[in-house]
Amino acid sequence: MQIAVVIPAFDIAPCLHQALLSVVAQTHADWSLVVVDDGSKDATASVAASINDPRIRLIRQDNAGVSAARNRGIAAFSGARTGSPVPPPDAFLFLDGDDWLAPDALARLAATLDAAPWAVAACGRYARVAANDPPRPPRSRLAAPPPKGCLLEPLLTRNLFANGGHLLIRREAVETAGRFRQDLSYGEDWEYWTRVALLGEFVADRCPAPLLFVRERQAGAYRSNASDPNAYRPAMAAIYSNPAIADRLGSNRVARLWRAAEAEMAWAVGRELIRHGHQRTGQKWLGRSVWSAPSLRRLALIGLACLRAGPFRPYQMAE
Repeated sequence: MQIAVVIPAFDIAPCLHQALLSVVAQTHADWSLVVVDDGSKDATASVAASINDPRIRLIRQDNAGVSAARNRGIAAFSGARTGSPVPPPDAFLFLDGDDWLAPDALARLAATLDAAPWAVAACGRYARVAANDPPRPPRSRLAAPPPKGCLLEPLLTRNLFANGGHLLIRREAVETAGRFRQDLSYGEDWEYWTRVALLGEFVADRCPAPLLFVRERQAGAYRSNASDPNAYRPAMAAIYSNPAIADRLGSNRVARLWRAAEAEMAWAVGRELIRHGHQRTGQKWLGRSVWSAPSLRRLALIGLACLRAGPFRPYQMAE
């Protein structure tokens, strides 16, 4: 399986070298990588150009945002069928420039997707790690087992993926789903996954080890936006305005899922506010979530919120 890896990169020079080396070290050697430097002002382009591997290409553009950078990467591979020396890929993986892959990540995802010809994408576990942790952190916090099956309704409630780095999507699904929405600055990947989910099922790698390490970085988009309810709303509006979703599920079901998504958003905002140290405001948002969608599990977790433990632990990171 030929895999296209797309890395959108903006002022990410201190982290990008590790991301690139993690791709070069893959046991699955049939890949090509495009780094799209999205108008960086630091040494991002120099770092990308410093890796001597013919499978890596650097594209530079004026700053246009992460969606535009991913779309530029997709377009670079789309040209492979019209005279480019690079063969057309079988699948895409969208890796963030501040994260890195386990050496067997592409091999595991490719094997999982190959074994399920009906599936549109394969996913695996990831781990969130502090900014300065080594490439194989011994105490990383594992996410839950990766989701699988028909994920449209679960994705309409919340984003099930850390980012595209632990998700391998067939080329045909990428071509059908279209491009990332450039009018969204946060949640653009979530909106895109819902369009992929309209096309078919997802399969999950069974290995319990993480295949993606997600760096908790001070300037990361998630940390910067996840505690702000207004950051979620444009992506939610874009998702729920997709007519294909209403056609598939019906307006009544979509309305119920919208209410569930609002409760999930309130929980996420409350959790992140507490992690940022805003205890009282965060607990109000948690209470709003439980009031809107009562859950025994969340009622039990309220105690951890008071202790800032478990999912409410403070961030431990450096620039």
